[in-house]
Amino acid sequence: MATSSVADLPGGPRGYLVLVALAHGEPPSQLALAQQVNLDRTVVTYLLDDLEARQLITRRPDPRDRRARQVLITDEGRAHLERAQHGLSLAEARLLADLDEDDAHHLRRLLMRVAQTAQREALIPDNDC
Repeated sequence: MATSSVADLPGGPRGYLVLVALAHGEPPSQLALAQQVNLDRTVVTYLLDDLEARQLITRRPDPRDRRARQVLITDEGRAHLERAQHGLSLAEARLLADLDEDDAHHLRRLLMRVAQTAQREALIPDNDC
């Protein structure tokens, strides 16, 4: 059910990550967005092209640096994001149905820590090669 919640977004889970990142804060540049969601900038460019074609995001020149482009979520993008988040909430509730609220809260906190470690590790170059 979680996968189906983001299946209609261009890029699926990646498109969802981009919309979440854009829904909060100042509009980032394409490069800053790629770094924020930990995706190759070329991949992000193609993903943004697809999201823009579906009118979920828009791009404009950055007023501070005309060579850069800011990425903004559209109202349609926010609506898609809200639907995806609702679907993900339902999927999570089904998955955690056998846990009491304290256990569910504890599990979410632990998973957040694991995700933060994974994010941090992804940013560190692998020197074993």
